[in-house]
Amino acid sequence: MVAAFSGFHRSAPVARLAAAATVSGIVAAGVLSGAGTAVAEEAPQTQGGATATINGLKTYGEAVVHEAGGDQRVAAGLFEMSVDGGGTLQTYCVDLNNPTQRDTQYQETSWSGTSLGTNKNAGRIRWILQNSYPQVNDLATLARKAGAGGLTEQDAAAGTQVAIWRYSDGAKVDAVDPQAEKLADYLERSARGLAEPQASLTLDPPAVSGRPGDVLGPVTVHTNAAAVAISPPADAATTGVRIIDKTGKVMTSAKNGSRLYFDIPEDADDGTAQLTVQASTTVPVGRAFASDSRSQTQILAGSSESTVSATAGATWAAEGAIPAVSARKNCVKGGLDIITSNNGDKPFDFELMGTEHTIPAGATRTVTVPLQEDQAYDFTITGPNGFSHRFTGVLDCKTQGVITAQSAKAHNEPSPASVGGTAVPDTDLAATGGSAITPLIAGAAIGLVVIGGAVLVILRKREQPGD
Repeated sequence: MVAAFSGFHRSAPVARLAAAATVSGIVAAGVLSGAGTAVAEEAPQTQGGATATINGLKTYGEAVVHEAGGDQRVAAGLFEMSVDGGGTLQTYCVDLNNPTQRDTQYQETSWSGTSLGTNKNAGRIRWILQNSYPQVNDLATLARKAGAGGLTEQDAAAGTQVAIWRYSDGAKVDAVDPQAEKLADYLERSARGLAEPQASLTLDPPAVSGRPGDVLGPVTVHTNAAAVAISPPADAATTGVRIIDKTGKVMTSAKNGSRLYFDIPEDADDGTAQLTVQASTTVPVGRAFASDSRSQTQILAGSSESTVSATAGATWAAEGAIPAVSARKNCVKGGLDIITSNNGDKPFDFELMGTEHTIPAGATRTVTVPLQEDQAYDFTITGPNGFSHRFTGVLDCKTQGVITAQSAKAHNEPSPASVGGTAVPDTDLAATGGSAITPLIAGAAIGLVVIGGAVLVILRKREQPGD
């Protein structure tokens, strides 16, 4: 769920890292040791699953959020996402105070990488999703359970979103429509805690290492799909690297629980390889979706048959330290976990935020890098034989902010949003959340009006007869 920052270009790693070091809020990681320098391989902290682009708010009503500064009216309901590779998702927001940016890419992720990871009511939100619209599309029955006279799709979506916000954000919020409000009250009152759903597709671990001639792994497939297709490394024909099972059989497909191995030829030069698995399945209700553009975190309410994928990498070398590195957001600890294993015969040394770390031969360690909320990070970890992995993203673990005064907007009506303190044009708030830049814009506008008035007065005084 981590994307590289716009403006960085793969063909200019030195310039890119230099630029990153000048950006406020970005944390740069220096690294020790390394026989040669390679272009940093960007390693998104994806844990596999669906990747989708948010299209906007599609089915919604209105709600009123009660805050200390006054009541704010917002739109509340179902968003729609288009899945990369095919498929459609329906989601609700679990991050009321942040804007939703239209056309933002989202990645399926675990609750621990979002605000849900520290929310004791996350399981109640999943119950609401499974017991309301659109999972329950018999609106007459849903209305009867809620004691509502009748529910339209818009009412059902608004009432469900309101109930979710009460648990996701602790918000004091009511649906404008009386029937939608009755549904929200019923869902809030009836909700029970449920466990987090399993991912649609992941590979564990996402990185392995070893020596030429070894079988590296296993990498275990976790999926709710009946089967997954395996794509071997892109240069397998020249390197001779194969993806096999424990019997040595070359694998082209797998299922849940399958264990995959990288078979590295004994005469292979030091190098790396990556395998990809892909499937078509429905994403489990309750899975979180997050982006690194500070667009609202979403939670899945419904899924068509959708394309999901996951990758795993392997590193091998004839001698010395042989690291395997991956990363994941950890909202419980408020930082980024860097998981590093070393299957070589020498320690692997690296520096992270001014602290030196040593991974002994044959050991695995997890280093949690503490980060501030909304802090952008940019870590590059290098090692022997040109080993280099780069991790970029933004830590977004809390629901916070202030909703600015605004009326409910249609899903296709653009509004300004803020990312890292910079106004982003042509984005869509989807009427939930707001932008902290709005008061600044208003203040600037008032200032300009005052200045303009003063200029007119001066000009009129100068335009006297005879001048």
